[in-house]
Amino acid sequence: MGLIFYSAILKRILIIGASGFIGNALYKELNSYFDTYGSYKTDNSFLEGNRKFFQYDMELEDISILLDNLKPTIIISALRGNFNSQLDAHQRIINWIKGHRCKLIFISSANVFDSFSNYPSYEYDKTLSNSIYGRFKIKIENALMRLPTNKYVIARVPMIFGATTPRVQEIKTLHDLKASIEVFPNVITNITSIFKLTQQIHYIINRSKKGIFHLGSTDLIYHFDLIREICDTLLLDDPIFKQVYDSNNDRYLAVLPRDNKLPKNLQITTQQVIDSVIVK
Repeated sequence: MGLIFYSAILKRILIIGASGFIGNALYKELNSYFDTYGSYKTDNSFLEGNRKFFQYDMELEDISILLDNLKPTIIISALRGNFNSQLDAHQRIINWIKGHRCKLIFISSANVFDSFSNYPSYEYDKTLSNSIYGRFKIKIENALMRLPTNKYVIARVPMIFGATTPRVQEIKTLHDLKASIEVFPNVITNITSIFKLTQQIHYIINRSKKGIFHLGSTDLIYHFDLIREICDTLLLDDPIFKQVYDSNNDRYLAVLPRDNKLPKNLQITTQQVIDSVIVK
């Protein structure tokens, strides 16, 4: 027990973007176990009396100043915002961790594979993207992979669902407005829940894991079926679906683990994610 406690004390975690949805969920998961800090940009709810949150605007400030002052041993990047500013911030983080005993956990996306369509993607498959968002994530991944493996974790995450997630809130709002909900009948995907994602990142930190992880459900589902089942679970009557066909054939956008599998209790199925959209 003493060894576990000592290990936790040694780990000082800084979550960049801790006022965002994913960053804040990670802060709540990790704060009780590690010396955990977060950055925020403009959310006033973090201003009053919270000594563990620091204001940081990546478009105006150099992240190196915060890193020099705090000296984290683990940085989790959950940044959002201008892509060029994010690229600059991540390059500064990478330069900083080169000279310090520190690791970066980068929350990436399944979109780094969005130009591939014939099969699911695994950890060490070549990345290639048609989207601006996917190409942006690839640039940061490539910069990280030039470092020694023990200096980074790339956590590729598919669509995130759960009772309080922005995606589920959007579905509810569109339904209430009697507006159409976009679905992609030809897209085969996997998903995750915010609760399981934070558990998985906690495990990766606890066990000092390194390299690339695919943190999606173990099974796949058509996007249209997924959204329809979520609507059924939420008891939404007669939702209006707008079917978008971006391909003549089935297209995969799924990240599955092959080399870096997590323990069974940290894996999740599509049905478990769908069930998570209800507050229990």
